[in-house]
Amino acid sequence: MTVQTPAESFGTAPARGRLTGKRILVVGGGQMDIGEDDTPIGNGRAMSVLFAREGAQVAVADRDAKAAEATVALCESRAFAITADVTKEADIARMVDESVAKLGGLDGLVLNVGIGAGGPWLEGTTRESWDKVFAINLTSHMLTVKAALPRLSEGASIVFISSIAGLTAGSRLPAYDASKAALFGLCRHVAFEGARHGIRANVIAPGLMDTSIGRLASRGRPNRTSTNIPLGRQGTGWETAYAALFLISDESAYITAQTLAVDGGLSGL
Repeated sequence: MTVQTPAESFGTAPARGRLTGKRILVVGGGQMDIGEDDTPIGNGRAMSVLFAREGAQVAVADRDAKAAEATVALCESRAFAITADVTKEADIARMVDESVAKLGGLDGLVLNVGIGAGGPWLEGTTRESWDKVFAINLTSHMLTVKAALPRLSEGASIVFISSIAGLTAGSRLPAYDASKAALFGLCRHVAFEGARHGIRANVIAPGLMDTSIGRLASRGRPNRTSTNIPLGRQGTGWETAYAALFLISDESAYITAQTLAVDGGLSGL
């Protein structure tokens, strides 16, 4: 049986005003150029565009100014770009300050920054590559939330973008798997600390996604594209974005400290 893929999966569904009046910072809202003309939209860009389409004002932060501006151009005058390197604490502080100043406050924060580095298996993992991955995949998230938490409005929402690599081994990159798993622990603490102000924190764990980063990963591990996914296909950046839309919106007002796998059933089945 062939199951028709819905409009949401392609980013063509109509807007419904689900984030009207919200002010959101998306960290990692650009997109990596991998040298393809038809690369599908990535998670960060899709989230930024969808949030703007649903009525939010969006600060799009990325270390690549050109990539951030390209995302902003798709957001129908509801976004602005910030260039920031999240390995630098001063950049993080400036990013949060600029977002609050230009948006007039913050109702939502999405952390969509992560890398894989080093060779495969423990044998290919060096101390240098391990530290680099953790600096970007975990420490930057802690520092960003530390800077943003006192500035978030009551009832705000934080969304961490992890990976099913944090739920089940498979990437063959120990630092990547470990750092993505560590985000669950960080999220639970942030949810605990933020609860007194009604601030929620949740994790999205995408699976095998057909995005620029996904395609780059498949170049390094070609058998990735033949993985048996229960729903029969890789996901799209828009599908991560719709999950984030739910968690960043008031529709999930009673959900915190949870992990939502967006993986076509791969981690559960």
